[in-house]
Amino acid sequence: MNTNVFSLISFTGKNYIKQTLAGCMSLFIVSAAFAQQSVKFTPKPAEKKIDITIGGKLFTSYIYIDSLDKPVLFPVLTPSGIAVTRGFPLAPRSGERTDHPHHFGIWFNYGDVNGLDFWNNSYAIKEADKPHYGSIHHQQIVSMKEGKKRGELVVTANWVDYKGNILLKELTRMVFSGDAGSRSVERTTTLTAQNTRVEFKDSKEGMFGIRVCRELEMPSNKAEIFTDASGIPTKVPVLNNEGVTGNYLTSEGRTGEDAWGTRAKWVLLHGTKAGRPVSISMFDYPANPGYPSYWHARGYGLFAANPLGQEIFSNGKEKLDFTLPPGASATFRFKLVVNEDNVPDAAALNKTAAQFEASR
Repeated sequence: MNTNVFSLISFTGKNYIKQTLAGCMSLFIVSAAFAQQSVKFTPKPAEKKIDITIGGKLFTSYIYIDSLDKPVLFPVLTPSGIAVTRGFPLAPRSGERTDHPHHFGIWFNYGDVNGLDFWNNSYAIKEADKPHYGSIHHQQIVSMKEGKKRGELVVTANWVDYKGNILLKELTRMVFSGDAGSRSVERTTTLTAQNTRVEFKDSKEGMFGIRVCRELEMPSNKAEIFTDASGIPTKVPVLNNEGVTGNYLTSEGRTGEDAWGTRAKWVLLHGTKAGRPVSISMFDYPANPGYPSYWHARGYGLFAANPLGQEIFSNGKEKLDFTLPPGASATFRFKLVVNEDNVPDAAALNKTAAQFEASR
């Protein structure tokens, strides 16, 4: 064989091997980046909380102190440790809002259950007014299952009135997972009416919510006053908009303030914090009552799916007073995903929604 031809073949072969190895390495890096990480639970009974770590890093804690009037997941962190939740009132930070003291972490409750307001209850309610509010008290950790790709936490709670009478028993299953660029929690909650008929009267204040950090709020140059279902106003003042970058996108293509009060299968809130793109996406589930949910998504940082509130969002065209006879149950499922650096587009969110809808 001609030595020049042999040299050419040899040279080409080496290049091919190098390119193949480089390609394999790239695939390995990409695969590693999207590999599911292990989930662990660390109970801290003295503090009434359970830390949830993914890939050895704190994602959130399940906190069940009765004085909070509901269990919450707080704080909520990206894989690198950036907090996407507001600190107030549990761990206040400089420069953030201090309105709506009942908004913190991730929670699940409702504004009108047999005339009791579970949504707005907090330490700020006067003792004389407390009989008009309900509380959710954690009862038991049923199970904790750690895993290399996901972890499952099952808990029970009671929805009670001011005197401690139980209206609803709650069974909640939370599945946590994540990779190098994301974290997620799927929450499945079954509510069972006890000795009396339970009515979830149509209210804008519900149901699966998160209160986000200042950076993920939407920029605003005007003060607002928001009135709750009891007619109590809350002022949201103008703050410095420096570093405030949030914006909404819904599955129906609505953005910004136009997302509030509309139906959607999913809603994305995205922005920048600590110089990195971050986002929170929330997904409704087809079997939920009221699907697809209306969204109680405010520019000041409240982000919630409300499948039971319809009248105010539809300008009176729709209404849903959802009721449970004694002993009857209703199940609600939602998914929340936190992304860092890679903000998902509509196509990616539709894919996640389809996967969630197909799961059981």
